[in-house]
Amino acid sequence: MRRLFFTAMAVASLATLAGCASAPNDPTLTLQTSKTPAEYADCVVPKLQGDSLHPTVSQTQRSYRIVVPSKISADNVVEAYKAGNGGKVFIYERHLLASNFLPSSFGRAAQDCI
Repeated sequence: MRRLFFTAMAVASLATLAGCASAPNDPTLTLQTSKTPAEYADCVVPKLQGDSLHPTVSQTQRSYRIVVPSKISADNVVEAYKAGNGGKVFIYERHLLASNFLPSSFGRAAQDCI
């Protein structure tokens, strides 16, 4: 009986943690920058590589998308779009609630280049 109780508590705890992950379609942060999307990507990518992250960059005429794969959650993404005076940046950082207390290297790199 006691073993069943502890198993049920462990499953409930894991389900709670899974529910604490960021919403998949809402940006974690939206920022405005005076840099063009290309200038912003040129700043962010070396910072991510310096932190031993492995970004993949794709581009269109108006935007850059930088994806950093994650082993434990959805990929982290930075999207920079051309705007009137520079660019608009959307940061999608996926992590568990417990890791929200300290800024990640991904988040720092994305914000340092604004």
